[in-house]
Amino acid sequence: MTSTLQKRSVPLLNLAALHAPLRDEVMAAIGRVVDSQKFIMGPEVKELERQVAEYSGTKFAVGCASGSDALFLALLAAGVGPGDRVATTPYTFFATAGSITRTGATPVFVDIDPVTYNIAPDLLSATLGKTPGVKAVIPVHLFGGCADMEPILEAAARQGCTVIEDGAQAIGAEYKGRKAQSIGEMGCISFFPSKNLGGFGDGGMVLTNSEELARKVSALRVHGSLKKYLHEWVGVNSRLDTLQAAVLIVKLKYLESWTAGRQANAARYAGLLADESGVSLPSVAPYQTKHVFNQFVIRSSARDRLQGFLKDNGVSTEVYYPMPMHMQPCYRDLGYKPGDFPESERASRETLALPIHSALDAAELQYIADLLREFRQTAGGEGRA
Repeated sequence: MTSTLQKRSVPLLNLAALHAPLRDEVMAAIGRVVDSQKFIMGPEVKELERQVAEYSGTKFAVGCASGSDALFLALLAAGVGPGDRVATTPYTFFATAGSITRTGATPVFVDIDPVTYNIAPDLLSATLGKTPGVKAVIPVHLFGGCADMEPILEAAARQGCTVIEDGAQAIGAEYKGRKAQSIGEMGCISFFPSKNLGGFGDGGMVLTNSEELARKVSALRVHGSLKKYLHEWVGVNSRLDTLQAAVLIVKLKYLESWTAGRQANAARYAGLLADESGVSLPSVAPYQTKHVFNQFVIRSSARDRLQGFLKDNGVSTEVYYPMPMHMQPCYRDLGYKPGDFPESERASRETLALPIHSALDAAELQYIADLLREFRQTAGGEGRA
């Protein structure tokens, strides 16, 4: 369905616009690595670890090959393995659950809070109380807003569980003034290119305040070795490339300004869509003292039709996520069925991420808002959340 508005092209993410001002600085950093020939575990890796730990308020940071591997390494460092269970949300990217399965442990799913989309602490507490063998909990700070960590930590402590924060989308986010990834025993970051701090390829990091855990993760990422050819554990090859570290050191300097741009765009959306859009807007909980809006996610009962309308009129969107983990074919053997996690299932049917990156201009935001209002009017109210 074509709008009456003059058509524009609005990408979900405009990396070219973000990177253009940094090109010379980034290329110089890459050139220094090329000249040094230190492509594996070069000095830039250690420097990035230092800077990210300082930024995130942790004592230690350990780079690795991806955000997925960060979760996997954190679980290994926590001693999670075959026969164990790990509680997490079914409404997340596959890496959260997949990292659990990779250790040989079994995911135990807990439904979400329908407002924040993060794991519901009361349901987590109930699940932990009746489920034996849960060794760790992975709360996900989805879309750039922190999960409600205090009750999560309390529930985990009662059962002796390690808490590993999945902060793949939440670098710089804060919970009651504390940075994400600094609250649980470990926190995990992804440097996938679409993240608020993204590299020019894959990359990840484990953050912790525990010297012992940092030491173990550091070994596990290089085949369990702290000393060459001497292996204390069975680890993997999951090192952060020096080239990626060099790029990320440059980009980290701009993260706060990019985050401020996302926050400003979220506020502009709220003003533009407050009355007539027919969609439900994101809500920031009081404990989410800094939401970094990795995604700006709206809800509509006519989500698929709305997405098609926006696409027809040049606006790129994304569904995060169209199928909860408990309904994925690879997890059939866990015995879950449709209806077990109703809020996760409803979110998967209704949520839609709009462009939110800091390079959006006022005209693009206005265009998207006008399209949403036009869709509601054309749909005769059927698009209301």
